[in-house]
Amino acid sequence: MTFFAAGAILITLTALFSYVNERLLRLPTPVGVMLGALVTSLGLVVIGGPGLLGWAETALRSIAFDQLFSRGMLSFLLFAGALHINLGDLDRQKWPILTLATLVWAALGLLGFEFPYAAALLFGALISPTDPIAILSILRKAGVPKDLETLITGESLFNDGVGVVVFSVILGLTTSPSGFHATISGVALLLLEEAFGGIVFGAALGLLAYRMLKSVDNYSVEVLITLAVVSGGYALAQQIHTSGPIAMVVAGLLIGNHGRLFAMSSRTRERLDTFWEMTDEILNAVLFVLIGMEVLVIKLTTGYMEAALVAVPLVLLSRFASVGVPIGCIRLLRPFPARTVRLMTWGGLRGGISVALALSVPAGPSRGLVVAMTYGVVVFSILVQGLTISKLTGAARA
Repeated sequence: MTFFAAGAILITLTALFSYVNERLLRLPTPVGVMLGALVTSLGLVVIGGPGLLGWAETALRSIAFDQLFSRGMLSFLLFAGALHINLGDLDRQKWPILTLATLVWAALGLLGFEFPYAAALLFGALISPTDPIAILSILRKAGVPKDLETLITGESLFNDGVGVVVFSVILGLTTSPSGFHATISGVALLLLEEAFGGIVFGAALGLLAYRMLKSVDNYSVEVLITLAVVSGGYALAQQIHTSGPIAMVVAGLLIGNHGRLFAMSSRTRERLDTFWEMTDEILNAVLFVLIGMEVLVIKLTTGYMEAALVAVPLVLLSRFASVGVPIGCIRLLRPFPARTVRLMTWGGLRGGISVALALSVPAGPSRGLVVAMTYGVVVFSILVQGLTISKLTGAARA
């Protein structure tokens, strides 16, 4: 099956699931379309014949989810998210990743799994970042206060970029010929190239775009400029070996804040917002259909399902610690809305970024376990946390 044919089927299914959700279920779009895709996938597994199931698996494998997401959709989604977010604090990922990795490694060891600590670090890096794509529409549907919505999504946008960088570093160390060994200077240099380089490149890209936007007043030209920032900028970031995700977040924040105020007319702002909101919603829906369909190609044994069930509470515990400690300290200086820690913990949804990173892990004895745990956490996150966050929001208001 050609890539175009597989893409046509995927978009058609996305439109169908979105329509059914809007007419019947009325759930947040990420939850509704993913639920539809998951039910369809499970139906194919249970009642589909070998021919139909094999055809569906072939079509899904031809899409190459990890490549499509990391080299295509990710740049557009991060830019679109950053375009509508005020600057947020960069959440430190070191301790949450190390804590979660150690807990997962110890828990799986007690269950009898052979799970190297290096693989546990990989899982901690890919599952720690929350997903702004999944979070934003669900939080708006749930009626979360605007200041808390900005705090959660702003944090998650930076976490995505940092998570991709940290994952890339750990993956490079674990797959190097010398094994999981590296000098401090080598790791520091790699982080400098990826993280700091992404910030500098993104700022330069955003500044260039800002100057171009300020010199014209034609919304179609200005939309094309932002498209060039995302597509051309992300491709160039990969060529110069710096972090494309971080660059997109920085460029999006610069254009969405400074550029929106000083370089755009009200008409351009309206058209630009409409374009990127529509792009975000379409890619968002396609992404969660892909996640729901991935159950066709992920082999879930009984042992893998047990590991996924263990991973879910450990991820929530790590999330609670990672937001509770910083907010507890900052609360001494400024107030936060009621139950901020609970809402940020339960609203810290995992999505396509974690799945794409897990699928990019090379074949090996630990890959299946990493993919299964990641998929279990993401499905629980979207379906359970996503469907119940509105109740927690209502309780916080009461």
